[in-house]
Amino acid sequence: MYQRTVLPNGIRIVTEAIPHVRSAAIGFWYRAGSRDETPEQNGISHFIEHLMFKGTKTRTARAIAEAIDAAGGQMNAYTSKEHTCYYARVLDQHLDLAVEILADMLLNSVFAPSEMEKEKGVILEEIKMYDDSPDELVHDLFAEAAFFGHPLGQGVLGKDETVRALERDDIVKYLNTRYVGRNLVVAAAGNLDHDAVVDQVARWFADLPEGAADGLPAPLKPALPRRVLAKETEQVHLCVGSRGFGRNHDDRYAVHLVDVALGGGMSSRFFQDLREDRGLVYSTYTYHTAFQETGLFAVYAGTSPQNVREVVELIHEGLARAAKEGLRPDELARAKEQLKGSLMLGLENTANRMSRIARAELFQEELLTPDELIRVIDAVSVEDAHRVTRAIVDNGLIVAAVGPVDDEPVRDALDTGW
Repeated sequence: MYQRTVLPNGIRIVTEAIPHVRSAAIGFWYRAGSRDETPEQNGISHFIEHLMFKGTKTRTARAIAEAIDAAGGQMNAYTSKEHTCYYARVLDQHLDLAVEILADMLLNSVFAPSEMEKEKGVILEEIKMYDDSPDELVHDLFAEAAFFGHPLGQGVLGKDETVRALERDDIVKYLNTRYVGRNLVVAAAGNLDHDAVVDQVARWFADLPEGAADGLPAPLKPALPRRVLAKETEQVHLCVGSRGFGRNHDDRYAVHLVDVALGGGMSSRFFQDLREDRGLVYSTYTYHTAFQETGLFAVYAGTSPQNVREVVELIHEGLARAAKEGLRPDELARAKEQLKGSLMLGLENTANRMSRIARAELFQEELLTPDELIRVIDAVSVEDAHRVTRAIVDNGLIVAAVGPVDDEPVRDALDTGW
């Protein structure tokens, strides 16, 4: 099902042929994210992602959009803490065109000063929009506290002052360091031929320098126990949790199941307790995010200021109880079926399949077939889930909050039990 080729300059090409579909998805994945930035250039990875769509030596920004639209395709990109991805979904007969357009953007973008200034304005508005979304902003605060003083604590968008300060020379230097062969994975899934994809990528990227190897990641520092931001909102938005597990940890499937059981659906513990039984929240869920050497596990809840103390105490008690008692067999069984269903349904989408093989290659994750995935999920025991939950709580719990937290009763509530 999967094929892999490495070009002489270190570019890795991975594909999954799916003959029964009439489309293909292709992505160019670079190990270049906010964790690779200096504090003074925070946001440069995301800025570059925007600039790649603003025109090349042969195509204007409009021409790029018209070319992919004329082929009936979709093209986009995104930036995360650890990578940047440029991708397209097209009919199978237009895959070569998608590779050509993406290659033109990634190799020949001009970064015109006038376009840079306009795009800075766009990103500054994006930062403002994000700041006006406390239910999203609280997750950044939580990451800042968990990874205090570490590059993983930096936001992807950057800050107003760091984005304004970026110059064209900064962009070029960053590209020469991060957008190199050893940091690039090209992944494709759909009705395709692996050798043809390799030939197309080699045609455009053969001269891309291999680049130097990365050094060791920065060591983690102690987390902050609390991070609070006062905002005039109707609710207090909370994240409570701790550092989690790296993406290749032996217990990675167990932590996903704990995530599902505690807050991954309408039958989960926190949804039932905080919303259905007590009516204290509208939205609550848990999540686990894995990075190279560590991760995050958090419970999110949005509640009225007068309910903060009760909600914080209930989250604390719920995590403590899970660490002490573990999951019931029926909870674990239900979580397994939820997780398997989510994974298998996702594999019906060529873009998801492309993303799965890309992440496995980019971060040296084990790539399992669907049947193998089901077997490893089914093999997780109640004891495995219990061990993971204890480890999460033992890592030291952190609370982040955004909202009307200036009142003394609310601030006292945020200190409860921590």
